[in-house]
Amino acid sequence: MSHGTFNTPRPINEPVRAYAPGSPERASVKTELKRQAGEEIEVPLIIDGKEVRTGNTAPMVMPHDHGHSLGVYHQAGPKEVAQAADAATRAKKDWAAMPWEDRAAVFLRAAELLAGPYRDTVNASTMLGQSKTVHQAEIDAACELIDFFRFNAAYAEQLYTEQPESSPGCWNRLEHRPLDGFVFAITPFNFTSIAGNLPAAPALMGNTSLWKPASTSVHSNYYLMKLFAEAGLPDGVINFLPGRGAQVGDPVMADARFGGVHFTGSTEVFRGIWKTAADNLPKYGQYPRIVGETGGKDFVFAHASAEPQSLAVALLRGAFEFQGQKCSAASRAYIPKSLWADVKDRLATMLSEVQMGDVCDFKNFMGAVIDKNSFKKQKDAIEAARKAGDAEVVLGGECDDSVGYFVQPTVIETTNPSYDTMSTELFGPVLTVFVYDDNKFEETLTLCDQTSEYALTGAILGKDRKAIRTAMEALRYSAGNFYINDKPTGAVVGQQPFGGSRASGTNDKAGSILNLMRWVSPRTIKETFVPPTDWRYPFLADS
Repeated sequence: MSHGTFNTPRPINEPVRAYAPGSPERASVKTELKRQAGEEIEVPLIIDGKEVRTGNTAPMVMPHDHGHSLGVYHQAGPKEVAQAADAATRAKKDWAAMPWEDRAAVFLRAAELLAGPYRDTVNASTMLGQSKTVHQAEIDAACELIDFFRFNAAYAEQLYTEQPESSPGCWNRLEHRPLDGFVFAITPFNFTSIAGNLPAAPALMGNTSLWKPASTSVHSNYYLMKLFAEAGLPDGVINFLPGRGAQVGDPVMADARFGGVHFTGSTEVFRGIWKTAADNLPKYGQYPRIVGETGGKDFVFAHASAEPQSLAVALLRGAFEFQGQKCSAASRAYIPKSLWADVKDRLATMLSEVQMGDVCDFKNFMGAVIDKNSFKKQKDAIEAARKAGDAEVVLGGECDDSVGYFVQPTVIETTNPSYDTMSTELFGPVLTVFVYDDNKFEETLTLCDQTSEYALTGAILGKDRKAIRTAMEALRYSAGNFYINDKPTGAVVGQQPFGGSRASGTNDKAGSILNLMRWVSPRTIKETFVPPTDWRYPFLADS
């Protein structure tokens, strides 16, 4: 056993590579894209470090070219879930007993591997399987996940360092134990970094995880499992269980050893998880930790003092990068009448230059939405707006799924602040704008706060500081991540801890010490050096 008080390396955000023409990183990732696009792979389950093939397979395709197969993946069922729960339970004892610095070293090594030899592999897989541009893949699959690994290690050190005061004659200590049972990590398709962090953050704190990846991101997530193994993660600490929601989720949550869930996905699914956990409480060995980041109906609110060009860029980037498939994407905007005509013209000019298509062509700013269900949801909303009496499609609106699931960046203008697309999450490249009278700024702030059940991200743009202050107060509970004169997307680990409340989740702030606190169960230890030998207290004396 080593003896010492150890400090993790000071975390620094991973620099984002530009992939400019002629750069070595551009050439390297293009080579990897060609390699992966030219092969089909068979993705197994990984339980206790072993590959498991069930024979019940599902396809992996490129969203921007849905006729192009990337391979198949095997799907887990109740039998495999039971095996994974047993494996996680067996691995827990040794993993939890391992010194924290050794657990941290595994994920710090994973960060260095991802920054180096795994960077192209994971980025290319994210581009092909989730239709991200090279820029979007780089800031997500590489940089943000590297940051999660590095900053979480530092936050773990900080958490373990937090200790109580000790009075004379005793020593008080606080032990941050892992939870009882295993953690169920349910991850989304849209961020490879979230997929890696949700099972890894609890594991860093000594827990073991059952990981159910989204069916539309199995390809890249499988390479993350290879990354964990290469980094030295012991068998059984993270078990990889792709499959249908109920086939995996129901038996996991029926297991008495279920200790918590780390979730990113839809509000509806999260509410179902919470209800199931409540119904199963009598059978659990502990009250489970329920941590979730769910939906958003994120806003951009402009004051009349906003600079039109900055506002137009914030709307375009905030709403349409990665096809609007971000929990934080701008999907509703409140623009004063005095600015809207100018801003709309600027948006139209910029959108006329935006190219959409195969993400392997680096001239494209946008790829495809993730699958046919998402495509239909966007198309139906656009068609409904075309028929509505209180809404109008003013920019974009074309949809084509003949080759890939392509939805043109679309702007809907509505005269009704309660119009469906002002409150319903679409998770696609559709932005709805409500144009308000300049003299109704504060009244419209109230509308913004009350229109949506969500409270994830939002932005205020303007030069008038009094107006900014007014918006910050009026929208205090409307967004867990609030931006001033910026788009409402792009939270950076260590800089803007991410999460929202209301129907947007439990606001446990991924990328901060607050999230790691959810994966420990503290034990207070008091040691008295010379215990008393007389039961009597001084006040009992007669005189």
